[in-house]
Amino acid sequence: MASGTCVHWPRTLAARGTAPLDPSHLRFRRTDPRGGVLHCVVLDCSGSMAHGEPLALAKGVLLRLLERAYQTRAEVALVCFAAGHAEVRLAPSRARRWNDDWVRPITGGGGTPLALGLARADQLLARQARQRPGQQRWLWLLTDGRSTESPPRPAWADHVVVVDVERNPVPLGRCRHLADGWGTEYRSAEAAIADPRLP
Repeated sequence: MASGTCVHWPRTLAARGTAPLDPSHLRFRRTDPRGGVLHCVVLDCSGSMAHGEPLALAKGVLLRLLERAYQTRAEVALVCFAAGHAEVRLAPSRARRWNDDWVRPITGGGGTPLALGLARADQLLARQARQRPGQQRWLWLLTDGRSTESPPRPAWADHVVVVDVERNPVPLGRCRHLADGWGTEYRSAEAAIADPRLP
């Protein structure tokens, strides 16, 4: 089976330095389609998510992603962040059949340590890259964007998707702003549930 290429983000960001990202900065790495795929979901469990619909909507997206990962025989991981903490709730492993009984106990509260959550996920992805260099690594950020932090794009993710679950009457639009700043994909929660489009 032929190998492909994808962006090598650590080398690309090193080439970019402090300049705006330009096509000339892009660095690529070979990927082996037999190396598999890891979908790392980073779930915002902060207080703003826990009040009202956002966290429930994010759990719906999570369940849909896990279902599709199972169907495509991918691996999954879950990092949750809130109230000054970020923890790996599910270490990288082959996706299994999941149900709401597993997702329902996830609760929220406290502040939104977005940078901490992304840094924890990037550490996980870096470790996976060392162990399985041919694996494609996707990062899915599920958040309402109620954070004033502007962390850098996770360097060890080959693909990043920001899933917007904001449900405020006057949206702040920070999820789209974050995705645009990273040069990554933005999806509404409804679009992510309707068509996760996993590789």
